[in-house]
Amino acid sequence: MNTKSVLGRGVGALLPQDLDSAEEDRFFFCDIDKIEPNPNQPRKYFDEDKLQRLAESIAERGVIQPLLVSRAKRNRYNLIAGERRLRAARIAGQEEVPVVVMDSDSEGKNLELALIENIQRHDLNPIEEAVAYSRLINDFDLTQEKVAQKVGRKRSTITNTLRLLNLPDYLQDDVASGIVSEGHARVLLRLKDDDPKMQEIRGRIIREQLSVRETERICRQSKSGTDSSRKLSRKKSGGDLPLSYCRALTTQLINHLNTKIRIIQNGERGKLEIEYYSTDDLDRLVTLLTE
Repeated sequence: MNTKSVLGRGVGALLPQDLDSAEEDRFFFCDIDKIEPNPNQPRKYFDEDKLQRLAESIAERGVIQPLLVSRAKRNRYNLIAGERRLRAARIAGQEEVPVVVMDSDSEGKNLELALIENIQRHDLNPIEEAVAYSRLINDFDLTQEKVAQKVGRKRSTITNTLRLLNLPDYLQDDVASGIVSEGHARVLLRLKDDDPKMQEIRGRIIREQLSVRETERICRQSKSGTDSSRKLSRKKSGGDLPLSYCRALTTQLINHLNTKIRIIQNGERGKLEIEYYSTDDLDRLVTLLTE
């Protein structure tokens, strides 16, 4: 099979030219409840409006392009490609969907090429893109240079995108959902060893709508220690409890609640400040605190 033709046609390159003449055990209509979603699917966020429109199209015309699956135990199948179609078909109330069963042993290379094209065609968010690159490197034993060649990106783009996976989970969620831009996230990576500071600047990005340049300036000040006045006030707020103990408690709460936390002491008494950045964020915090 010509490599260029496979890359140009994506998943369609693996489908039979004439589906009516395909082998019955490879192409058939499968009970939708027998298909297990792909746990390694790079896409984690699905646009509900687009999914609903696809479901309406499927309800009217059916699933036009078959899903790619592999055989699993107990007469079940694992999804390889086609998660949006599978989800939309469920919404549309379809009981069966067309599938093509792939032989991963003999067609693994072609499948790799088709999935690369599938990644190119879909509008993945930066975190999903990073996960997809990571899968190509780990699952198919590719170098960053090879991945760059296969997906038509610069090597530096692959490297910088993969670095986003070094962010804590809460910031990866922010980037994936568009709360924090990829540019802001790359700047915040400079503070990956100082999670409380990262939390603080993340909050300012959201509240004050900081530009990437403004965020860079604040991060530089933080790294160089020019924000000394805030450090001094934080030491004074330690009260009767040791400063190291207050820091440990603060870090523990920040990791659990994914928001800015302050412990303010007044002798043996004090207060705990928990910031929220929207009504949805407040609902999330209430849920975590009342579980």
